[in-house]
Amino acid sequence: MLKSKDLLGLQYLSAEEISEILEGAVAAKERLKDKNKCSYDLKGKTLVTLFYENSTRTRTSFELAGKYSGANEVNISVATSSVQKGETLVDTGRTLDSLKVDFIAIRHPMAGAPKLLAENVKASVINGGDGMHEHPTQALLDMFTLKEHYGKIAGLKVAILGDIKHSRVALSNLFGLKKLGAEVYMYAPGTMIPKEMDKLGAHIAKSREEAIDGADAVMGLRIQLERMNGGLFPSLGEYAKFYGVNDGLLKYAKPGAVVLHPGPVNRGVELTPEVIDGNSSLINEQVTNGLAVRISVLKLLAAYRENNL
Repeated sequence: MLKSKDLLGLQYLSAEEISEILEGAVAAKERLKDKNKCSYDLKGKTLVTLFYENSTRTRTSFELAGKYSGANEVNISVATSSVQKGETLVDTGRTLDSLKVDFIAIRHPMAGAPKLLAENVKASVINGGDGMHEHPTQALLDMFTLKEHYGKIAGLKVAILGDIKHSRVALSNLFGLKKLGAEVYMYAPGTMIPKEMDKLGAHIAKSREEAIDGADAVMGLRIQLERMNGGLFPSLGEYAKFYGVNDGLLKYAKPGAVVLHPGPVNRGVELTPEVIDGNSSLINEQVTNGLAVRISVLKLLAAYRENNL
């Protein structure tokens, strides 16, 4: 049983809660294999997706997770909502509360926005990514992908390479993977990796080879140009040459190591096309697993609401 009405970040979850979500995702994925993918687990419940930033995978995944679970699903387009008239996030949340919404999946450019919303609404708030803070369901689907492939997470070495400074995916994965017993190695240009990452438990590698050496999984991260002020690296070509992942670098990983990426991928920059489309890549499987994880999260939050609210 989850201990909160909200899912704001893996920083706030225990290893037991994370494991419970991953176990729920196993059952959800089995159901997705059926011709009739739908259940009535959330019949009578309402999920609102409130995204202040562009998204394809996460938003669609939340919407389908709600629909496949029998919930009513409402997508609010911020561009045409009262936000454009000056309505605050808290007032938007209170309006949704008055409409008896059960779940709000939110993505916001400001770190802490989901927490602020959660403190002011009765609905369960799910963080779909907040600024450069966390993206908990992405990390959960990454961990589910690893556990499904290896049968465990404890003892795995996971190398994370790319734009760590601006990545909420990197931080959530660091919190989650460490809690479940994995070792996390990170590598990026010096301008794109926060110094405090080592204090949170990451091993900061001095080279791509060191990060990938003996790794069970190699995770590339998208360069988030929309969050940069410029000047962090000379050019995309030079970034790809000195910091991207190619087949030659994968030879340093363990035999059978897998490749992950939260998407969308800048082909030829973070990963070469050969890596993206290669036999080691689980990138497409991650998308399916994201749906299973979000179904599990909704079901567990519904159980919490039933017993505590």
